[in-house]
Amino acid sequence: MTLVEAGERILPALPPRISSAAHNELTKLGVRVLTQTMVTSADEGGLHTKEGEYIQADLMVWAAGIKAPDFMKEIGGLETNRINQLVVEPTLQTTRDPDIYAIGDCASCARPEGGFVPPRAQAAHQMATCAMNNILAQMNGKPLKAYQYKDHGSLVSLSNFSTVGSLMGNLTRGSMMIEGRIARFVYISLYRMHQIALHGYFKTGLMMLVGSINRVIRPRLKLH
Repeated sequence: MTLVEAGERILPALPPRISSAAHNELTKLGVRVLTQTMVTSADEGGLHTKEGEYIQADLMVWAAGIKAPDFMKEIGGLETNRINQLVVEPTLQTTRDPDIYAIGDCASCARPEGGFVPPRAQAAHQMATCAMNNILAQMNGKPLKAYQYKDHGSLVSLSNFSTVGSLMGNLTRGSMMIEGRIARFVYISLYRMHQIALHGYFKTGLMMLVGSINRVIRPRLKLH
């Protein structure tokens, strides 16, 4: 298995320490990781790189990053960026219509210290809370609050038993790297907490039961 990345490192949206740890874990799993390698073309037998290497492959999966759907740039003249995200104010209101809010992957929100809010689940969760509070404040004629992204850490699941990441917060007093089964346990726990918040305890329990059954009867590789 070969992973080809045109940039200097894999997972460029995450801190370098996590990228490096993920790179090392993938290597341990037998994955050949090529960085600063650009794909120029592909055929039925493999792909060609800019460096002139031909990588044979029975299966090729293209992962080109995050882009909002094209219809976003056609919504009522709202301002969008090059990847079709709606440009928003710090209050998460769209720049051309204060009555429309955008959150998550479809929103381009600048950060005061520079750069933009990353398209990650924890950012979308935080933005949803901020947008809800601001909508209620707007309806009641109260001042709106600017959204502030808080990075609580990152977790990357690489296989059934391999996960790397960092935790940030009051408990760790900074950033703490975690790997292996502990990181995997934290990753699954956070996912279950998210499911409980959306569906409640009973339905989440049923989903866990169905998931356990599916892991036995379904094929391990599933392509969408």
